[in-house]
Amino acid sequence: MNEVSLFRLYVLRAAYLLIAVGLCVQVWPGVISTAIHPDQGWELMEGVVQCMLAAFAVLCLLGVRYPLQMLPILLWELLWKSLWLLIVALPAWANGQMDESVWATTFACLLVVIVPIAMPWRYFVDKYMLRSGDRWRKEA
Repeated sequence: MNEVSLFRLYVLRAAYLLIAVGLCVQVWPGVISTAIHPDQGWELMEGVVQCMLAAFAVLCLLGVRYPLQMLPILLWELLWKSLWLLIVALPAWANGQMDESVWATTFACLLVVIVPIAMPWRYFVDKYMLRSGDRWRKEA
């Protein structure tokens, strides 16, 4: 298995920290406010999104300590944002239907460019794609 350089570990930690700080500033005040004042809560899907983002912030903080073990959450971030950009933003842009909220989300999703830069791809492929998976049943 390939060794990940100390520099790359610091790049990963910086990426996790950047994501965590951004989400803590943007999401956690609303989570705390809604917890204190549940009568001013969100609609169903807005609540789902905000709670998922709050949990993601916590996992990114964990990634600062364990950058390699938390790589799957960076892959999740890369995948969902890439899908959103391809399936929602690109067609809206092509059809001239980019309103203010779509532009704002597009900008936020484009920040995902830090993930493929920070990701130690050779390590990721070796660890998560080429290595055999965990066993499925008890060995006899």
